[in-house]
Amino acid sequence: MKVAVAADHAGFPLKRQVIEAAQAAGHEVLDLGTNSTEPVDYPDVAVTLGQALSRGDALRGVLLCGSGAGVAIAANKIFGVRAAVCHDHYSAHQAVEHDDMNVLALGARVIGPALAMELVTTFLAARYGAEERHARRVHKVQLLEQQFAEHTDTSARRK
Repeated sequence: MKVAVAADHAGFPLKRQVIEAAQAAGHEVLDLGTNSTEPVDYPDVAVTLGQALSRGDALRGVLLCGSGAGVAIAANKIFGVRAAVCHDHYSAHQAVEHDDMNVLALGARVIGPALAMELVTTFLAARYGAEERHARRVHKVQLLEQQFAEHTDTSARRK
């Protein structure tokens, strides 16, 4: 499977280990940066990865920032992206199996390299089950995504 990996400056120190874990599991990696600890805004990183998934350049993605939260929030604004922060083994596979998660968000300031490598391996090995109850719920999420993409009320946005 082709996997896109991207990090902001806070996630950069963990990016190499994430790439190595994906490659060791037999996956091809698309490295979307960043390539240093020079500050970069996490929404920009999330958009780059989300667009790669939307174009079909990769099937899944791993995003890294300090907490994992920022990149997950930003990535979930992109049509078709289902990102979640997972810092435990169970969530890393269950979110794929039940929720069809396609982007794993990790916090480089929260977890260390060994756990990150385990989570990436677990995430990439997991498969969406598509059982009726899961498919129904994922479909409802997709409908919400379409509904709110088409009918966003800009007057309700925060200022």
